Amino acid sequence: MISIKLISVMQKIMLKFYNREKEIEQLNQIEQLSQTSAQMTFVIGRRRIGKTALLKKAFNEKTMLYFFVEKKNEALLCEEFVTEIRNKLQVNIYGELRNFKSIFGFLMDLSQTRNFTLIIDEFQEFKSVNASVYSEMQNVWDSAKDASKLNLVLCGSVYSMMKQIFENSKEPLFGRATARMHVKAFDIATLKMIIGDYKPNFTNEDVLAFYLLTGGVAKYVELLAQANAFSLEKIVDVVFAENSLFLDEGKNVLIDEFGKEYGNYFSILSLIASSKTSRSEVESILGINIGGYLDKLENDYGLIAKVRPILSKPASKSVKYRLNDNFLNFWFRFVFKYRGAIETENFDFMKDIFMRDYKTYSGIILERYFREKISKEMNLSQLGSYWETGNKNEIDIVALNEYEKTALIAEVKRNKDKIDLKILKEKSVQLINNLPGYIINYQGFSLENM
Repeated sequence: MISIKLISVMQKIMLKFYNREKEIEQLNQIEQLSQTSAQMTFVIGRRRIGKTALLKKAFNEKTMLYFFVEKKNEALLCEEFVTEIRNKLQVNIYGELRNFKSIFGFLMDLSQTRNFTLIIDEFQEFKSVNASVYSEMQNVWDSAKDASKLNLVLCGSVYSMMKQIFENSKEPLFGRATARMHVKAFDIATLKMIIGDYKPNFTNEDVLAFYLLTGGVAKYVELLAQANAFSLEKIVDVVFAENSLFLDEGKNVLIDEFGKEYGNYFSILSLIASSKTSRSEVESILGINIGGYLDKLENDYGLIAKVRPILSKPASKSVKYRLNDNFLNFWFRFVFKYRGAIETENFDFMKDIFMRDYKTYSGIILERYFREKISKEMNLSQLGSYWETGNKNEIDIVALNEYEKTALIAEVKRNKDKIDLKILKEKSVQLINNLPGYIINYQGFSLENM
């Protein structure tokens, strides 16, 4: 039986819409422009980030069509679109519109006399339905946009495909978009607001565990909120459980991105998540050249980032890699790595492994937390970390303001008693030699400073 308290929490998370004020304002401005001239906006962001909810929220009081592109026969898909047009626009449609080219042409003609919004969700899936749709749309758009008042919003969650459709100069829709929006995860302040709404007496450990698992991704926040899981223990029970939606999530999010080669990509990401952060380390374990994979993971998929010591030259060979996404970092570190235990439903083993490694792993995520926090709160020209050849004299955070000539050099530890500023200063000697005239501020950050 579901408790009354849980029902209340579920209703609360479903009713309240957090953050996104800037995105909604931008979308409203675009909609206003469309009342006099056609607009084409493409919206990207990883799966589960809340793109669809954002768009529906932004245009819920406007005349809006919503098309969802599924991998099915084009004629069947168009039947659904025609029904949506009839229901929402209350227009008579004469003749059959059995392909998307004719539907798009009809709507572009209609938009000459009336303004409305057309959202096409999972837009990249047209490549599976009918790859010629993009060139057909280009022809219709180019010929009709000057007289149109259509607010066209094209949304997709396969990051690499959406980037290619709109940003590859060889693609037909390149250069046609009038605006671009990248929907990102909730920031730290929003996560704290959400946790505080459901658990006013939350601890810093609660915030760290919630941040570690969700990374601010809206769907994961919603799932934990629905389960009233706002502490480390409850989060672990929800994630490592039979029928948990989190256990297949990494595969669900990335399988369309990588296609048939997902095995090599998954292996590389699993090693990076397990602190094998240099190319040489990964190659020595896998026994293959991974240069091409790393390049695509960084530039095509946006999943990893190169990390160099702050102040090093762009061509420096001192390079580490990190995953950009907290949840995927967790998934590859604890789920994919131990998928045998998942398949045999040995969830107690998974919980034991996670809790055994939690303090060390959460310490790494705590560094990420403070880097994000500092980037939001300080006026900076550079933010990064520092190390010397052979991973000597590692410093967790270096934040520079070149205009004011100030530098923050910080150590991050879960336990404040383990922070030693004297040792931090000793490790910084060579670094500050490259910062003449700077005012140096040494600090330690722990759970208490969150």
